Amino acid sequence: MSDYQLIVIGAGPGGYVTAIRAAQLGRKVAIVEKDKIGGTCLNRGCIPTKALLHSANTYAGRNQFETLGLSYADIRYDMGKIHARKAQVVETLISGVSGLLKANKIDVLSGAAQITAPGKVVVDGKEYTCEDIVIATGSYPARPPIPGLDLPGVVTSNEVLEGESVDYKSLIIIGGGVIGVELASFYAALGCKVTIVEALDRLLSTLDKEFGQSIAMLLKKRGVQVFCSSMVSSIEQTHDGLVCNFTRKEQQEQVVAEGILVSIGRRPNTEGLFAENCTPELNRGFVVVDENYQSTIPHIYAIGDVIGGVQLAHKAEAEGQAVAAIICGEEPHCDPSLVPSCIYTEPEIASVGITADEAKAKGIAVKTGKYLMSGNGKSIIDLQERGFIKVVADAETDRLLGIQMMCGRATDLISEFTMAIANGMTRAQLLKGMRPHPTYCEGITEALEAVDGMSIHSAPARKG
Repeated sequence: MSDYQLIVIGAGPGGYVTAIRAAQLGRKVAIVEKDKIGGTCLNRGCIPTKALLHSANTYAGRNQFETLGLSYADIRYDMGKIHARKAQVVETLISGVSGLLKANKIDVLSGAAQITAPGKVVVDGKEYTCEDIVIATGSYPARPPIPGLDLPGVVTSNEVLEGESVDYKSLIIIGGGVIGVELASFYAALGCKVTIVEALDRLLSTLDKEFGQSIAMLLKKRGVQVFCSSMVSSIEQTHDGLVCNFTRKEQQEQVVAEGILVSIGRRPNTEGLFAENCTPELNRGFVVVDENYQSTIPHIYAIGDVIGGVQLAHKAEAEGQAVAAIICGEEPHCDPSLVPSCIYTEPEIASVGITADEAKAKGIAVKTGKYLMSGNGKSIIDLQERGFIKVVADAETDRLLGIQMMCGRATDLISEFTMAIANGMTRAQLLKGMRPHPTYCEGITEALEAVDGMSIHSAPARKG
């Protein structure tokens, strides 16, 4: 008889959600973790980043005091205390997850795991048997072969979010994706001189191009230097600090700063996970799975960052619930393929579904509507900048296909559209509900009506 019915490897959001759901469905479960409960998201990813951003944005709000009719004598920040508060948030949530695992009678096996055969997992030399295995080992920051990348002062998000707090007065960020832009926002809000060097032609290149253009303008307004289409060639240590050499428009350029943050993607955590005679098909280290998250070895499943695709905690959680249901013979209730993207800049950015350009590439006829949040009462009250909501609908059926938002509380508002797209709802159905005033969500009504040129709080489009 097996020790467990299911062993989950990795206690990040995908792993612990898998374990809890399987336990709820009656399985005897163990979860293996070699580091800390909560994985990357909780310890050195989403949660600490957002905790830091909340502190920084609150501090940056002092610049709006005069406009709001407020005054202050002296407001300062303490980087050590900011990180201490971040650590407190993380520890509170780790404690909560640990309590949930215990309450669901899930055994936590501490140590590094290796799958030696189907149904066999060795943790720090001790073998455990089971019926099914779910791999949820996540990912780690990529470190490309750039000369000088191993110099002191060159760090990844791991060191920034989990290591010693450093109060940079100048910082170069290599990579203008989600992590790079969020951490640029954090440091810039505290007065740090930030420079972003991005190889592609815009920031946030995987999202709607207007996001990248708008956030670049806002960051520049806040003192951030942005160099796109710039390829880093080397990093050097000089008397003035760390020098980042890069090529831009066929010209050699360089910037100097106290520190350099490398943020150019993530790699799957699969090294040492499989015994030589028990390795499923991998693609650049990512585990290849079918529509049921099963690898090429029966009864070995994988979810989250380790299978590639969009690397987000809520996607891993949805996949965790789905794979637990599949293993237990149940029907998954969430569609893990519809993944909302959220970026916690100021203002926030969120999107779900497809853009108009993606629809065109797929040969889908669409109609679009856009509402500028400069006419939204709540945005004006909260001194929000450069916001908009864009809607993409099927030209024939009027069904919602996608939404792109850059405004206050966008990461909360996006859920309304995720549910609408998942359930095949039309614009007319979404317009039936009344939205309160003054709220950010009023902009949703305006964007939906803008598809027909009927937005109330937008000036009529000029005719020929």
